[in-house]
Amino acid sequence: MNRPHKPLKPLDEALADLLAHASPLRGTDTVTTFDADGRVLAQDCVSALQVPPQDNSSMDGYAVRCADVTAAGGVLPVSQRIPAGSAGDPLQPGTAARIFTGAPVPAGADAILMQEDCEALAAADGLGSVRINAVPQACQWIRSAGEDITRGAVVLSAGTRLTPAELGLAASIGLHELQVARRPRVALFSTGDELVMPGEVPPEQMRPGAIYNSNRFFLRAMLLRLGCEVTDFGIVPDRRDATIAALRDASAAHDLILTSGGVSVGEEDHIKPAVETLGTLDLWQIAMKPGKPFAYGQIPREGSAAHFMGLPGNPVSSFLTFALLVRPFVLRLQGVLDVAPQSIAARADFVWPKADKRREFLRVRHNAAGGLDLFGNQSSGVLTSAAWGDGVVDNPAGQTIAAGDTVRYIAFSELLS
Repeated sequence: MNRPHKPLKPLDEALADLLAHASPLRGTDTVTTFDADGRVLAQDCVSALQVPPQDNSSMDGYAVRCADVTAAGGVLPVSQRIPAGSAGDPLQPGTAARIFTGAPVPAGADAILMQEDCEALAAADGLGSVRINAVPQACQWIRSAGEDITRGAVVLSAGTRLTPAELGLAASIGLHELQVARRPRVALFSTGDELVMPGEVPPEQMRPGAIYNSNRFFLRAMLLRLGCEVTDFGIVPDRRDATIAALRDASAAHDLILTSGGVSVGEEDHIKPAVETLGTLDLWQIAMKPGKPFAYGQIPREGSAAHFMGLPGNPVSSFLTFALLVRPFVLRLQGVLDVAPQSIAARADFVWPKADKRREFLRVRHNAAGGLDLFGNQSSGVLTSAAWGDGVVDNPAGQTIAAGDTVRYIAFSELLS
């Protein structure tokens, strides 16, 4: 008797259902700003000062009063020298101050002249004088106090995933430590008696039907890029008792259990009954290509539950379902609100003549003419397509593509960080 086919679940609906389960993890870490790259802020960063703290020069040159320089060619005595890190005296009328980039503008000065617009004149004693060869405009080359950051401003909001620029911004307001979300603890394992780890068996001694476990390597790397602490449980044999034991052990001390393979409905696919023995599981057929089979469940433990996600075994399917479903889930566990990858419009320099009923993610890369080339073999087992490409075309269900069409392109840099 044939089982009725479940309708395919739209990808956006599947993601929304997943994110509904992704409550931010409890607990935070305190880390130095030096060590916070890639971490997610757990609280707002509020500035206790303004940046810059006072008006300062954005050029090497001379601080002057505009009222003293009404025509080019005039000469002013130099009354003081102000390097960065020191404070000058108020500027006396009819004088100029030698000033350097970043130095505070002395009281009374209302413009900076670049040294290229001036001619220093030596003197027997003192600081000499300067010939002014340009008429300044008020406030030129002056960076105003608070121009970058005002006192009391929220400089970085909780939920921000920190980048090098944001670390510099935090340091600019004096923060040497930051409160960040704790790292998600993820248990990773693969299922399948056909899997062999590289290094255990040389290629010439591989038994018939055996394959090297590539998924374990890219999944671990992707998890680490998202800031996770990863425990590698290795390859679990295709036996129900072994699968249950691995799941029970993994659920005890991890926030998420991630597997690849074993989420289909074959007799050797033990993930579904094993998870259901310990907790709950939904096995979805998602309307995306590649990557149709996907499983989400929970395994209860004392006081909470571990999330479970099962990815398909084919490498490109596993790669893309991670990027499009697991990645946003893991970011949301850390408190990130905006988890959607950014897409851009791009020109297709290829033909895709056959529409599919599923939403397709075609591996492509930019060419020298600014368009996108398509990898020739889009099979879910051809991992070369992901290594060759620099992103994917997000092609709607039922859509063909002609050369010159505008398509939606998502860079791998958006999906792998």
